[in-house]
Amino acid sequence: MTLYRNFSTVQADLHNGSLTCQQLVEQYLVRIDENSHLNVFTEVYASEARQQAEAVDQKLAAGTAGRLAGMVIGIKDVLSYTGHGVRAGSKILENFTAQFTATAVQRLLDEDVIIIGRQNCDEFAMGSSNENSSFGPVLNAADTSRVPGGSSGGSAVAVQAGLCLASIGSDTGGSVRQPAAFCGVVGLKPTYGRISRWGLIAYASSFDCIGPIANTVEDAALLLEIMAGPDAFDSTVSSQPVSAYSRATLPDRPLRIAYLRDGIESSGVDQSIREATRTKIDALRQAGHTVEPVDISLIKYLLPTYYILTTAEASSNLSRFDGVRYGYRSLSNDTPALDLLSLYKKSRTEGFGAEVRKRILLGTFALSASYYDAYYTKAQQVRRLIRQETEQLFEQYDFLLSPTTPTPAFRLGEKTGGSANDDPLQMYLADIFTVQANVIGYPAISIPAGADANGLPIGIQLMAPPFAEEALVALAKSM
Repeated sequence: MTLYRNFSTVQADLHNGSLTCQQLVEQYLVRIDENSHLNVFTEVYASEARQQAEAVDQKLAAGTAGRLAGMVIGIKDVLSYTGHGVRAGSKILENFTAQFTATAVQRLLDEDVIIIGRQNCDEFAMGSSNENSSFGPVLNAADTSRVPGGSSGGSAVAVQAGLCLASIGSDTGGSVRQPAAFCGVVGLKPTYGRISRWGLIAYASSFDCIGPIANTVEDAALLLEIMAGPDAFDSTVSSQPVSAYSRATLPDRPLRIAYLRDGIESSGVDQSIREATRTKIDALRQAGHTVEPVDISLIKYLLPTYYILTTAEASSNLSRFDGVRYGYRSLSNDTPALDLLSLYKKSRTEGFGAEVRKRILLGTFALSASYYDAYYTKAQQVRRLIRQETEQLFEQYDFLLSPTTPTPAFRLGEKTGGSANDDPLQMYLADIFTVQANVIGYPAISIPAGADANGLPIGIQLMAPPFAEEALVALAKSM
């Protein structure tokens, strides 16, 4: 059977009778089983997906099917789906069952999407390599000795390896776009508030965004179009009207595009990525657009600002996981908890992984009375300055182009194992080009831009002003 890489082909074959949703689901289930070594799915909804496929086939026959009939997706293990487990890649939520369905997920279900399973991710979406999951690391299908990126690594590899047509991930500092770049697929982060966060397990509430991962820009745009819009359950979601992103076209005029000078001149960026970025810039110029280099004076403050603020928010958000109300509770007989405080300490120490504990400690420190103004308040001030500088840039340009990542996918353990490599800053630098969009809440997309000499995928990122997703996907489609 054909391995489908875009939804339009699936729809065509469904309507001409050469394919059924049931056949499609069976194909994906076989591929999931054959690629179990990649460790992509933490749970596969085989019987439920078959039932959904049968129901959608009946709707297609009756002419009542939704816009996503035939779209088989996976969801990252931070999105609630009622009656199904959700663990955020963490031991502390073992055996927890979601009590409701995330708004974004429900809107897809309402259009007859078929959910085939729950996908592995870094614990509580904290990571850039998908090595921090309690389920073990996900492997990159292009080279199983390499990481897939994170935290939505399982979601990206599922699309890359043809285990589903698309995935729904979350992006706090690049966690949709960075793994998309490492896996050679499309990752779209919308404007903050474009998609409701209701039902998304929070890492950092003022940064988190739900976003699609797909093989094509068109499919990512369609998923965004359906998930976006107001929601009474989320007070931070925007009420701005939702455009027809899936039908977006470029304006009939040359565009003004800025590219980040550091992206093609910095020695910290891999040569293959600099060359791929130059190739895209040359193609845009040949298409008649103005493409000019720019510098962001505050670029060296992006990562410090991001990590101070996100760890502070994580310290607050993750305080609810205490071993009392739900999830993991320490029951050690060797050193049993003797009071409520010791129960909190033991449950959280045993339930959270090392990276999550580290970020909680960093955030708690930044929020402490003695250091609140020096770190948290200062980071918020710098965040405002970064937004102001970016706003000024977009007064002159329509888009900002850069590499998505400074290197292709690195080896498993390369930035985490051994005393010589156990430097968290090296891992954090993988997000240097992606965090800006989250710090200021702007939309951005990563699209494939070929591969390096080893066949490892390369991604190019485009950023646009707030709520300019229609223009963003239009340019991405043209590239």
